[in-house]
Amino acid sequence: MAKDRLTVAVLGPGGVGGLLAALLARAGNRVICLAGEQSARVLGADGIRVRSAHFGDFTARVEADTELREPVDACLIAVKATVLDAALERVPAKVLGDDGLVVPFLNGVEHPAALRARYRPEQVAPAVIRVESTRLAPGLIEHGSPFAEIDLTGDTAPRERLDALAGALEWAGARVQVQDGEAAALWAKMAFLAPFALLTTRYGLPLGDVRTQHREELAALVEETAAVSRASGAPVDPAAALARYDAFPPQTKSSMQRDAEAGRPLELDAIGGALLRAAERFGVPVPVAGGLVRELAGAGH
Repeated sequence: MAKDRLTVAVLGPGGVGGLLAALLARAGNRVICLAGEQSARVLGADGIRVRSAHFGDFTARVEADTELREPVDACLIAVKATVLDAALERVPAKVLGDDGLVVPFLNGVEHPAALRARYRPEQVAPAVIRVESTRLAPGLIEHGSPFAEIDLTGDTAPRERLDALAGALEWAGARVQVQDGEAAALWAKMAFLAPFALLTTRYGLPLGDVRTQHREELAALVEETAAVSRASGAPVDPAAALARYDAFPPQTKSSMQRDAEAGRPLELDAIGGALLRAAERFGVPVPVAGGLVRELAGAGH
């Protein structure tokens, strides 16, 4: 594990971004959180407080600003897909420089291409994180899962930069794997996320009720998503996916469902739309997914 001190910007210091910012800062890295004026003021004055049975309760000092004003080793992108374009105005390419990694922790599979159009292709290193972490207020993060696991990828990024960031994240307490095959990593998450998000949101039910009351639809959607994933280069076993849903606590809700309940914009296009576009591109029939996306869009989502 590397202990080299990095300078890391975090765009969107919410549940995921705030946790990673606090962990990296506690481990001795310089962390600059990028947020709106009010949040930046709170973070700069008070730091980030974390409540976690796994990592402990602690406060980490961070710097905070409304936009990036100097080059960094890495910029972690931890905003929702619905606000990505606007949020990236806080990270001008000319300020980031040519060497800083751009590391998106976003749902979906289409954002790496958009980021590579904005920054240098070799700077973009998509990541997948498995964690339960919630921002309760600016600078207050509640981490609920007994883990924070990260898959760091980047077909175009220099391996030594990926390894340096992975080392810093591991030293900070996360479990990190640097994976070859960006598409496989992103689609492995998408194959799990899409059925979970679409069905819990469509029916307004937690996962336990979805897997009992709508079992047939869940199984069909898992089959469709696995077929698209396979066509996209990420083999997914539908039976294993169903078993994974069955292992989750019955009260589990998807982030899309929580957004719907709170009246926030949904990542419907980044998840459902991207799934349908990939299915069309590869000629994979997805009638169940198509119906769910149309129903959710028609409901004003």
